[in-house]
Amino acid sequence: MTPSDILRAKLNLETAQLAWPELERHFARGDVIKVATGMDLVDAALHVAENNAATVQAWLAEGRIARAELADAEDWHARQPMFWAVVVAPWVLVQEVLKELGPD
Repeated sequence: MTPSDILRAKLNLETAQLAWPELERHFARGDVIKVATGMDLVDAALHVAENNAATVQAWLAEGRIARAELADAEDWHARQPMFWAVVVAPWVLVQEVLKELGPD
């Protein structure tokens, strides 16, 4: 296993579901990075952890990852969604949990 494989496995094990109230204090410190739906949260965390600046800058430019802003916090406070989250100090990377669609 490469060091990246080991780090990926560690990050995967540290990923957990959190509710907005648990993330609110991290947002207040400016430490929350939102990861777009469809992206692999652990992959994003790995690139941040490994300081892969070229990839991270490209994702920032494309809007695939972004620092959470006040509008995000207001939306999350109103809707109270659940998130998948992983810490890459000092950052908390989050991705909203998609609600499964049931039968009509």
